[in-house]
Amino acid sequence: MTAQTFQPLKIFNTLTRKKDVFVPIAPPYVGMYVCGPTVYNNVHLGNIRTFLSFDILYRYLTHIGYKVRYVRNITDVGHLVGDGEVGEDKIGKMAKLQKLEPMEIVQRYTNDFHDVSATFNLIPPSIEPTATGHLIEQIEAVKTLIGKGAAYESNGSVYFDINKYQADGNEYGKLSGRIIEDLLNETRELDGQAEKRNPLDFALWKKASPEHIMQWDSPWGMGFPGWHLECTCMSGKYLGKQFDIHGGGMDLKFPHHECEIAQGKSLTNEEPVRYWMHTNMLTVNGQKMSKSLNNSFLPAELFSGNHPLLDQAYSPMTVRFFMLQSQYRSTLDFSNEALKAAHKGYKKLANGLRNAKLLSYALEEGVSIDEIKQIEINKAIEGFYGAMNDDLNTSVAFANLFNLLKYINMLNMGQLKTAALGEETFHALKDNFITFFEDVLGLKEEISEGYAILDGMLKLYREYKLSMNYEKVDEIRSYFKNQGLVIRDTKVRIDWAYEE
Repeated sequence: MTAQTFQPLKIFNTLTRKKDVFVPIAPPYVGMYVCGPTVYNNVHLGNIRTFLSFDILYRYLTHIGYKVRYVRNITDVGHLVGDGEVGEDKIGKMAKLQKLEPMEIVQRYTNDFHDVSATFNLIPPSIEPTATGHLIEQIEAVKTLIGKGAAYESNGSVYFDINKYQADGNEYGKLSGRIIEDLLNETRELDGQAEKRNPLDFALWKKASPEHIMQWDSPWGMGFPGWHLECTCMSGKYLGKQFDIHGGGMDLKFPHHECEIAQGKSLTNEEPVRYWMHTNMLTVNGQKMSKSLNNSFLPAELFSGNHPLLDQAYSPMTVRFFMLQSQYRSTLDFSNEALKAAHKGYKKLANGLRNAKLLSYALEEGVSIDEIKQIEINKAIEGFYGAMNDDLNTSVAFANLFNLLKYINMLNMGQLKTAALGEETFHALKDNFITFFEDVLGLKEEISEGYAILDGMLKLYREYKLSMNYEKVDEIRSYFKNQGLVIRDTKVRIDWAYEE
C-alpha cells in the first residue's frame, strides 16, 4: 500500500499562504534546499527541530517514490552577530574569544552538529556545501548582478538595489508579507546606511575592516560575502535556477529568504523556488526558548538531565518522538510532563516494533476472517498516509500508528489469531507498522550494550521459575528493571519489553 493510493501530498507554501498540492518540476526528481547551521557554537534544540522536520520530509518523499537531492549548507562565514549587516562575524568573534583559527571553530562545531544529528537519527543530506567553498560562485554572482543593474558598488561594498528590483515589476516582501513603506519606517540609522541608495538595500559583498579576521580579495577590494548570497549561490549550483522546496526556520523568512528570492529572480529572471516551507519555534513552559531567560537546552543537557529545568534525563528517541507529536508549523512547548508522556509513548511503540518483528503468519483451520478488523487496520494505514499527505501532520500520523499498535499487541498476547486477519492484511499490518516507525518517522530502538545477555538471563529465569527458586526469579526481575526493562511472562511466551 503506497501513499499514491490516497490523496496527493499537500504542503503549506509560505509563498502562497495555503496548502498546495506538491507537483515537482521534473518528477520523479525533487530538489530540496534547507538552510543549515552557522557553526560558531553547539547546535541547539531549535536547530534540531527544523532539521528534524526536513528529515521527515526527506524520508517521506523518498518513501513515496521520489528521488530527492537534499542540499543543506554549512554557514562558515558572513553571518554577523545580530543577523544584520554590521558588526563581527559570529565565527570570527568566537575565534577571538577562544584564541583559535576561525576554521578550527568551524570544524569543532560542524563535528558537533554531525554528532548530534546522528544521535537524533537524522539522515545526512545528499550534498553539504560550505559558504567558504563557494566564494568564486558568489563573486561571479555579484558581478552578474552589477552587470544587470540590480546591484551597485559603494565604498568597497556591493549592495542589492531594492528600488531597481521594484521598478522591474517585482515585489520585495511577498514571502514574509512585509510592506516596503513599513520596513522603511522601521529601519534604524546604522553604520554604513549612508553608503546605500535605499536603507533596505542589503549587502552582497561587504568591505572588511582591518580587524575583520575572515576576508578575501575581490574586484571591489578585501571583504567577505553577504549571508543571503551564500544560499542563493549554493542552492543554484546544485539544484538549478529553479528548484522544488526551500526550507528553514520561520525566523529566516525575513530578511534571509526574502533576499534569496530577490537575488535569485534577478540572476535568472525566474522564481528560484516553487515551495517555501518554514518550521515554528520552541517554547519552554509557555515562554520562548532563549539563552537570556536561562530556559534553553543543549541536546547533551537533555540526555544527561543536567539542567535546572529538567526532572530527569531523556533519551534521543524520546525527544525525537516528542518533537514529532506536534506538526512542524505548530509551536512546540517543552515541559517535563510532556517529555515524560513522550517517554511512555515511545516505549509503547518500541515494544510494538519488537513484537511486530517476531510475528509470523500461521494459517489455522476453523479460524474465520474478521472483516471488521481488516477494515480497521486498513483504515489506520490509510489514515497514516492521509496525515502525512496533509502537510506532514505527524501528530495525526502517530494516532494512526497507535491504532495499528493495538492489533500488534493483540496478536502478541494471543488475543487475536493471525489467520483471522488473512495473510494480506496481516502483512500489511506488520510491514507498514515497521516501515512507518523506522523509515518514515525515523525512530529506532535504543539498545544498550547490556542487552546482549538478556536471552541468557531469560533462560535462567525460566529454569528458576520451574524449580520454584523465587528469590532468584525476583533477582532477575530486579536486574531487568534496573535496565529499564520488564519481563513479560505470558501464556504465549516469556520475553522482555521496554518498561513503559
